[in-house]
Amino acid sequence: MTPLRLRADDSVLVVIDVQDKLLAKIPTAADLVRNAGFLLDVAKLLEVPVRATEQYPKGLGPTTAALAARLPTPLPAKTAFSCCGAGPFLEELEMLRRKNVVLAGMETHVCVSQTAFDLLDAGLHVFLAVDALGARAAVDHDTALRRLERAGAVPTTAEAVAFEWVADAAHPQFKAVSALVIARSGGAREGVKG
Repeated sequence: MTPLRLRADDSVLVVIDVQDKLLAKIPTAADLVRNAGFLLDVAKLLEVPVRATEQYPKGLGPTTAALAARLPTPLPAKTAFSCCGAGPFLEELEMLRRKNVVLAGMETHVCVSQTAFDLLDAGLHVFLAVDALGARAAVDHDTALRRLERAGAVPTTAEAVAFEWVADAAHPQFKAVSALVIARSGGAREGVKG
């Protein structure tokens, strides 16, 4: 059974194919990059491992600079839509011995979905940071989310992931995470103080 709540010590964050050429065609690109960047910053604070991929970078270009600077290098290039087709990607996840995989990236109905299906097939628990996912068309994004949820993936948001990873206002990184939450929303979320 998929756990109801995430923990930092049993999670890994996977950022899928957030590349400039395709990103330019995603209507929610600014939100996707902001929320994926937020997740990367929280993961770094809480020592949550991060993995990322690029889909055919010769054609789609590199990962957008705002995220590339926060990602481990080199990024595996792939032609398969699923990240599990990127060399030893799945084996690396299994070696981490973390059952919960949080997905961010694009496109929801192609690379994200096919990755999620493969991860579910491998017995991992998949969480979808829906505000850090995107597709060119809303119908593709929305339909993919419904299909993935039926398959066993759990929809959530970047902020929900962050607070589940922290779990308690007494956590040593709570104030730093709260500062990231406030910065991400332009200071409008003053109610997150602990």
